[in-house]
Amino acid sequence: MGLEKEKAETSVIMDEDLFNRSIEPILSKKEKLYTTDPVRDRDPRDINAHLKVEFEDIIAEPSSTHSFDSVWIWSHAVFELLKYVLYRLLTTLLAIPMAFVAGIVFGLLSCVHIWIVMPLVHSCMMALPSIQVVWASLMDMFVGPFFHSIGKSLSSINVKTVQN
Repeated sequence: MGLEKEKAETSVIMDEDLFNRSIEPILSKKEKLYTTDPVRDRDPRDINAHLKVEFEDIIAEPSSTHSFDSVWIWSHAVFELLKYVLYRLLTTLLAIPMAFVAGIVFGLLSCVHIWIVMPLVHSCMMALPSIQVVWASLMDMFVGPFFHSIGKSLSSINVKTVQN
């Protein structure tokens, strides 16, 4: 149980007819966008790989201690049934409201980032060269001479240690 560390090689294989065909809209074939095919992977990028929990990942009996076979089978069945039913029930109740809230949040964040944050960042980046010139002048006029004089004053101090 944990994140997989292995990396697999990927490659793209295109059918010659698909490659040589002229460009046409992807949805022109009148395919269904949403199918009820249970085999379809709804997490193709393995965002929730850590949630792929099986019964054996949670409850494991070492070889030295085993319960009765019927207890093991029934506990496995109850675990899987409750996991399935509870997930379905909670997604039925929470999926649409959470999708609504997530849509609002990410839409708001996108709008703020595109229309407020990035223009401010670019404005600051445009103003920085002139601010840098003024800042360097102030440092050269005030801070540099101050620390230079402090350094000269403190450089004449000698410390000697004497042991008794």
